[in-house]
Parts: sequence; C-alpha cells; structure tokens
Amino acid sequence: MSIAAETNRVSAWHDGEIALQTKVGVATRMAEIGPRVLRDHLIEQHRDFYPQLPFIVLGSVDADGDAWATLRANRPGFLHSPDIHTLSVELGRDPADPADAGMEDGKAIALLGIELHTRRRNRLNGTIRRQASEGFDVDVGQSFGNCPKYIQLRDFEFIRDPAELADGPTFRLAVLDGRAKAIIAGADTFFVASYVDREDGGRQVDVSHRGGRAGFVRIGDDGVLTIPDFAGNLFFNTLGNFVLNPKAGLVFADFDSGELLQLTGDAKLILDSPEIASFDGAERLWRFTPRKIVRRPGALPLRWKFREDGWSPHSLMTGRWNDADDKTGDGRKGP
Repeated sequence: MSIAAETNRVSAWHDGEIALQTKVGVATRMAEIGPRVLRDHLIEQHRDFYPQLPFIVLGSVDADGDAWATLRANRPGFLHSPDIHTLSVELGRDPADPADAGMEDGKAIALLGIELHTRRRNRLNGTIRRQASEGFDVDVGQSFGNCPKYIQLRDFEFIRDPAELADGPTFRLAVLDGRAKAIIAGADTFFVASYVDREDGGRQVDVSHRGGRAGFVRIGDDGVLTIPDFAGNLFFNTLGNFVLNPKAGLVFADFDSGELLQLTGDAKLILDSPEIASFDGAERLWRFTPRKIVRRPGALPLRWKFREDGWSPHSLMTGRWNDADDKTGDGRKGP
C-alpha cells in the first residue's frame, strides 16, 4: 500500500501532504492549523504586498502534463488585487518561456511573491481568467504566507524596460550543458513547481522557494540533481505533491546576468537513507531527473546584488555536499 493510501483526507490538506505530516507526527496539529492559514481569499496584508513586487514566480502545467516554473518581471504595481478573491497580473505573453504555454484561460496556476531584499514571501494558487494577451486575473484557490527561512538578501535594479522581451537565443537542451551545470553549482536559490489533480477534477499547482549554501544542489554524473530538504513549515506542499504526482519544474536564476535555466522532469522522494545524515540540516532528500531543459540568457530585465550581510542564518546552519569552500566566483562563500 502506498504512503498516500494509508491516510485519509482531513482538514485543508490533500492526501500527499497528510501522508508526510503523519510520517513526522504532526498530522493532528496541522489538521487544526490548515483551515486557519490556507485561505480562499487574500488578506489585506497580502493585497498590499503584491503591488510592491518587481517580479513574480509562476508555476504552470503545459499540454503534455509537464510542470514548469518561471520568473517574470515588470514595474511594481503590475500585480494588484481588485477584490479579495482576485489577483490581477499585468504580464504579456512570452513565447520563449516554456511556462507560458500553461497560462491559458481556465488553467490552474501557482504564484509565489517574494522580496529578496526583505525575505518576505506569500504564496497562492488558483485558476486563470484571461481575456487578453497583456495579462490575466487569478481566481484565488488558496492563499497563505511563508516564513523567511533560507532566503538570501539581494537588492534589485532594472537594466532595461521590462516590457521588452529578451532578444537573446533560447537553448533547448537534451542534457545539461557546461553553462547549465555552472548555474546550478553556484546557486543558493531556486524555485520548484509541482501539482496534483484533485478527486473533484480540478488541478492544484504549487510553486515554492528553496535555498541553502551555494552549491546545495548536487549534480550527479548522470545529470540527476539531489536536493536536501530542510526544516520548514511542515505544510509539505511540494513534497506532498510528489507523493501523489512525481512531476516537477525547476527554475534557477543567474542573479548577476538575468539568465534563466528552466527544467521539467521527474522527482523522487528519499525519506529513509544513510545519505540524509551526510548533509547537515537535511531531514530528507529528493532527486530530480530532467527530461526537458531550456536555458535563456538575459531573460530577466532585473539584476540583483548580493548584500554583504545577505546570508540567511538558517542557510548557514546547513551543510555542503563536500567540505571544500564554495567556489562561486562572486564572493558568496558562507562561513
């Protein structure tokens, strides 16, 4: 019997989330917390937060059922909430972005609003209502806040008009090339999209942040990525989705050049293994096998500067895959 089949649906969580909450002994507590924190509307604090943002993280699902994560930018104010059940998104179509194919009218979508300069972040998922190519509304399904753990502090600036799409090449790869490996090896941050199809016929997409010391994502000789999972809010939105549907979309941003590396593929949870103990702070691991890879130099009109005191103290409490200093070439070595 699968881990999900051993649990019953309760509270606001789906079976995959409940399965992992049960495994770590917090299912009863989370059943009480869920209805309070997972709202079907935007609270005033969140309605004020989204218009401040210069970019948004999006998660979508294409016609093949592949999950994609992306970052899209515009001047602050491009996100706004006309009412508590709606978030309006002023972003034009971008045919170079593989996540754009899943942003049609009626499709499920996930959004993560995150301020890298303050560590604030809020998430929501819902359904797209699109009437024009210049943007769309999201009917809120779930809206909730997240803690600031593992977010490195960065300050942003625009280097071009965000309405101008990147005019650089788009590389569609069968395997990770040297540049893609370098982006992953130097990353202290990435974002992951996942989803489940509900029993009522609806689809629920999630996109979330992952952070750690530079190089916390290990690249295997076979191109498979291994990611440590650290202590969090115990919601298990991403990993719970993997229990029911092991598909994932990852996006890595080169904050210095604006390049995006987007991958879609298959995830595998590792809940019990001696390898977990080899990485300080890891409570479990997951592996990601990419099936499609898209690398887009200069995709973002934003650049970020890492603050001198920018390391998250939670990130610095975690380990590395080896004991060597991080060699990222940009001065971001953790103590």
